[in-house]
Amino acid sequence: MNILCGYNVNIDSVYRISGAEISELLKSFDRAEILKKIKNPPGKILSRSDFVAGLAYCMKNGSGAEWLVIEQEVFEFLRDCYFEKSIVRMGGNAGIMANVLSEIGVSRVIPNVAVPSETQLSLFSKKAVYFPDVPLKTETEAEQNPNPEPEQNSEPEQDSEPEQNLEPVQKSYASSDSQDPIHFVFDFSEGETFSLYGTEIRVPRENRFIATSDHLNFRLFTSPAFEDYALRHAREMDGALISGFHLLLEAYPDGSTYKEVLENSFSQLKAWKAENGNLRIHIELGDFASREIGNSVFSKFAGISHSIGMNEDELSIFNSLHGIPADGLLHMEAEAVSKAACRLASRSGLGNLFIHTREFVLDVFKPDSGNSAGAGISEKYNEEKWKKKESPALLRAAGKKLEAMDFGLKCAGAYAASGRLEGREFIEKEALKLQESMFGREQLQFFLEAFGGTPCGRGAFALMEGYMLCILPTLLCKFPITTVGLGDTLTAGTFLRGLELDVQA
Repeated sequence: MNILCGYNVNIDSVYRISGAEISELLKSFDRAEILKKIKNPPGKILSRSDFVAGLAYCMKNGSGAEWLVIEQEVFEFLRDCYFEKSIVRMGGNAGIMANVLSEIGVSRVIPNVAVPSETQLSLFSKKAVYFPDVPLKTETEAEQNPNPEPEQNSEPEQDSEPEQNLEPVQKSYASSDSQDPIHFVFDFSEGETFSLYGTEIRVPRENRFIATSDHLNFRLFTSPAFEDYALRHAREMDGALISGFHLLLEAYPDGSTYKEVLENSFSQLKAWKAENGNLRIHIELGDFASREIGNSVFSKFAGISHSIGMNEDELSIFNSLHGIPADGLLHMEAEAVSKAACRLASRSGLGNLFIHTREFVLDVFKPDSGNSAGAGISEKYNEEKWKKKESPALLRAAGKKLEAMDFGLKCAGAYAASGRLEGREFIEKEALKLQESMFGREQLQFFLEAFGGTPCGRGAFALMEGYMLCILPTLLCKFPITTVGLGDTLTAGTFLRGLELDVQA
């Protein structure tokens, strides 16, 4: 399988800050200024005091936030003070999913890398990730490098235009745009105490404050090499995982808006589909800056995407499209989530909607649609409004979909438990140590009762409004090593296994 991954790839600089450190930091700033900004958070970082106030605000309330660093001087301050002391890891949905795909057996994954610096490239998996904008080493260079990785940049035999003949990529953007996109993640622990100018504050819960310096990904920038490669090799691609839309801003300093960015992205995906009508495009959503942006993204891409993915929080922001109250969604009630997802898919004409929560995952899809887990089912079942639940074709469709979801859950669970993915044998072994979510199992029973569903393996399915709904409880780890990137890991694993099962069929 060959898969494209866009758009957002960045570096996460993760630092756990203590109460003592924030107390010392606060002493360096004017009391009145900081307290004013804590009372009325600016929401972006134009100065060091904005950063300190944002961090103190989040620690005081136990809340999470991500603010964009606007000024270069603040970026340099954060980099100089914290980068060397941080845990540096892959960041961005596209970067994380590319690494997951590489580790679980994809043939080739091509990520969009806005700034292909040595640090950024070093964070990628070495198994199947390919960078079209990194030239192949000459023999002389290979001799100087005792540990070359030729497999990472070797072209497959079917490529008629070897990548080493590509013209060098010209960096036409400003120097500030060529610096590493770094998300400075400040984790803080529940129970930490600090002095807010004489008032002792106890952090009510663990969370994080993120100061993001990432101007290119906020515009869904695509490197010329990625854009060129994706279009020229579209016919060789099996799928594309596209994310990063949640980073969009309503307006940019140059006067443009997110609408222009969406048009550019839509044109790009449309061009890929024109070259390869069978290309399966999955759009993964996120926490949008506004409902308006979220609704625009969903409405714009529902028609061109094979599938769209989101969690329960993101599903709730589309209330105006599906009409289900947010409470039931945020409490992960299977009946509410199922109704909202089915209505959202049906009213937009989307063929496949994937909802992933902490306790269960739900996939809503048209079994008779092309390139789906149930491709090939006779139209007569659609005409009969899916009344024949015992149909072998429907049972096969449900079984394949649940198998893909189960593999994705195993990937996420194994990664949470171990902090790594080392092939499928490793994943299956680690998955044996996981426990099924009890809450998810309870919600599966409510799902069966609410929709007259049918048990199928560890999960269940039901039929509604021309769609099949498949539900599966998650697999949880009692003492996770990491909780970062689990949604992306689940999505990538499910997407890849779904592709494989369709090819086998």
